[in-house]
Amino acid sequence: MSRRRKADKRVILPDPKFADLTLSKFINNVMVDGKKSTAEGIVYGAIDILDTKKPVNDSKDDDDSSEISGAGSFKGIGLGLFHSALKKVKPRLEVRSRRVGGATYQVPVEVRNDRALALSMRWLIDAARKRGEKTMTDRLAAELYDAANERGSAVKKRDDTHKMAEANKAFAHYRW
Repeated sequence: MSRRRKADKRVILPDPKFADLTLSKFINNVMVDGKKSTAEGIVYGAIDILDTKKPVNDSKDDDDSSEISGAGSFKGIGLGLFHSALKKVKPRLEVRSRRVGGATYQVPVEVRNDRALALSMRWLIDAARKRGEKTMTDRLAAELYDAANERGSAVKKRDDTHKMAEANKAFAHYRW
């Protein structure tokens, strides 16, 4: 880790189609070898596929559901499902290694909001890449739809992370 200064956050421009900053970050994460137009085609194609599917009922999260339904109402169901999937994959807790007196403990810590968003994007993309559909567009659309319905590999990864943090909560007093 550098001892000089903290790195500056880069300004990311919103995506051209929906003018959404989160979607722009997601496109940048999907991008491989600098091929941004290919990544845009994959993500926009997945959102178009999600537009044909029926929306998910968010009955248990009433406080945040208005934001998601509002995003989907004027820009389509697909973008609303995308934001719903990201929200449902975000982890609240994770474990970090902490070395105390020769022993290494897995200490549960709360996840900052920007890190939780980055983890959820990474988990969704990794899970989509491991799926069996023919094209990446189909894989990504299926994984986003599954995550919005609280199933799929990315949601399982979030649940495993929470279980690990719950199992190690005895070491929470080592938090720094």
